[in-house]
Amino acid sequence: MTGAAAETRSVIVERDMPYPPEKIWRALTQPHLIEEWLMKNDFSPVAGHRFTLRNTPRPDISIVIDCRVTAIEPNRTLSYTWDALGLESVVTWTLTPTGTGTRLRMEQRGFRPDQEQAYRGATSGWRRFVTQLEQVLERID
Repeated sequence: MTGAAAETRSVIVERDMPYPPEKIWRALTQPHLIEEWLMKNDFSPVAGHRFTLRNTPRPDISIVIDCRVTAIEPNRTLSYTWDALGLESVVTWTLTPTGTGTRLRMEQRGFRPDQEQAYRGATSGWRRFVTQLEQVLERID
């Protein structure tokens, strides 16, 4: 990443969820579940693992996001790079147990000032993805 950290912005989504961290962790790290709320993928919860996220929103558009797991602490923290369309960023998921479940925090950091469109898209996109994640969690045991 180029430029000082102060020059970049982050998208942050936080939700309190009535589920234990272990259940949310499964949805964040099992490829078939990730596909249900995010995108098709070849994810593996191993530090250094390179994977792609793939989405075809329309027949004429295919989006491929290159990622690499940078940090993993089961049931607590997951970070990976997110490189696509000129955006080099890092997504970090943090799970904090609460008295009623888990506080989920997602941060995607690394948006440069000239990436306003990507920042706005990620802001609305992550809210939608986290809502879809909640729907997956409602269904699974």
